Parts: sequence; C-alpha cells; structure tokens
Amino acid sequence: MDTLMSLKVFAAVAEARSFSAVAERIGLSAAMTSKHVQHLEARVGARLLNRTSRSVSLTEAGVTYLSRVRPLLEGLSDAEAELAHNRISPKGTLKVSLPVWLANRPFARVLTRYRTLYPEVTLELDLSGKQMNLVEEGFDLALRASIYLDDGLIARRLIDVSFCLVAAPAWLDRMGRPGSVADLIGKPFLAYTPVAPNGRVRYEQDGRQVDIQFSAVIQTSNETLLYQAACEGAGLAFLPNLLIASDLAEGRLEAVLQDELQPATTLYAVYPDRSYLPAKVRSFLDFLAGPEGLPSLRPVD
Repeated sequence: MDTLMSLKVFAAVAEARSFSAVAERIGLSAAMTSKHVQHLEARVGARLLNRTSRSVSLTEAGVTYLSRVRPLLEGLSDAEAELAHNRISPKGTLKVSLPVWLANRPFARVLTRYRTLYPEVTLELDLSGKQMNLVEEGFDLALRASIYLDDGLIARRLIDVSFCLVAAPAWLDRMGRPGSVADLIGKPFLAYTPVAPNGRVRYEQDGRQVDIQFSAVIQTSNETLLYQAACEGAGLAFLPNLLIASDLAEGRLEAVLQDELQPATTLYAVYPDRSYLPAKVRSFLDFLAGPEGLPSLRPVD
C-alpha cells in the first residue's frame, strides 16, 4: 500500500474527524480509507484514531504522530507547488555552455533582452570551449555549432551560421589581395585547431570539396583570439559572420573571395532531457530562436 497516500488520508481524517467525508472528497471508498489508516497503525505499531459509530478522534499516539507528519506533508505540498510554478514562470539559475565566439557585444544584447523579459532567471555561462557532459557537469543546455550531431542528443536547430575568410585591410594592402582560391595556398593563416589543424581547411560547398592548405602562423582553439589577431593584421582567418558583421561594415576587416568561399554550419541548442523541461530552459530556447534572439544577429544584406 502507498504509505505516502496513507499519510495524506490519515491527516485528512484527523482534521475532518470523519472517514466518510474524506472518502467522498478524495474519491476512495470508506473501506479503503479505513485500510489506509490501518496500514499506518500496523506500520508504527500503535493505534492512531479512536473510532466509534458516531465520532473519530486522535489517540495520544495519533496526536504525536500527526504533529510529526503534518509538517512533512505541508513541505511536500509546498515543493510540488513551487515546481509547478517553475514550469510556468521562468526562475532560477540557468547554466549554459556556449561557443567562445559568442562572447561579443551583439550576443550580450540578446542576453540583456532575455533578462529584461525574465528577470528572475540568473544566467551562468561557460565559454571555456570544452565539450561538456551536460548531465555530469550540471548544465541545463549547450549551444553547439556543428554540421552533424551525435546520435542520441536532444537538439533544437536555432540558426545557420555562415563563415567568411577575412583579413585586416592593411594586411591585404601589404600582402596582396588573392584573386582565386589557388592564391591562398601557403598564405599566413590563423587556424582554429578543432577544425583546421596545421592550417588545412576542408569543407563541402555546393556539392564540391574545398581543400586549402594555408601556412598556420597562429593555432588556437579560442575563436576570440583569432578574431583579435585578424583585426591586428596577423593573417587570414575564417570567422563567423555573426561575430564580424560590424567589423566588415566599418572597415576593420575585409572579406576575401566572399563569392567563392562560403562555409556554413548550424548552431544547435543541445539538452539532456525533453520531459518536464523547466520554464527557464524552454523560455531561453524559444527566445534564442525568436526574432529578438539569434536571428537578430544575422547581417543585413
């Protein structure tokens, strides 16, 4: 027999001083209501209620027992109500793993807009660049840029991310502007090591394979450092348009062979479980996918 249900029945009968009234209220037969109380009495080894044909009252043991279990039942009700509220109203700490290249001012504006809508949510953001085990490390979700995702991951497609080969205008003035993909071979390159180790870039575009062997002058897994180095004139770099749109518009960076080189990937939100998704997670996912979220970062043609 369900002991928790028995506790709830006992507390209700003690309050109402009636088996039949409680049975009608919770949808049990009078006999089953009595069995729940008998189950508790057998469990604790003491009579909890005095029963007569006309009244029900607590025994001394019943008074002591009720005083101990009532706070537990009330605490359980409060916890259930709070969890139900959290599924409806976003609140609490939201722990998210992000790509390093999202550490920029436009994305900070997106986060600020979200916090304006949901001020009871605290954002705890990790931009270490590591592949996280979401469950083991306590993350609610992760944003990952990838063409393919591992089987078994629960993911929501957020936005397509295009990349552009860029360099500082002064560097191009000095080194010359490449006229074709062949002109890029051996050129100084700022390599993102997870994708282009040793300066070799490979991807598929329009059904054809693009394969370029640059000369890697800086190799790192930190996209922000690559961006800063490109702005300082250290060499060529493939960078996401979401990161460099304002730099291209204001002339700090210049696109190279933009019509010929257009690698792209997809940014996904990955999370460990889709059942009973907390309101803080669902609201963040919906906001990122909405017009005020990541789509607002797309460069205007």
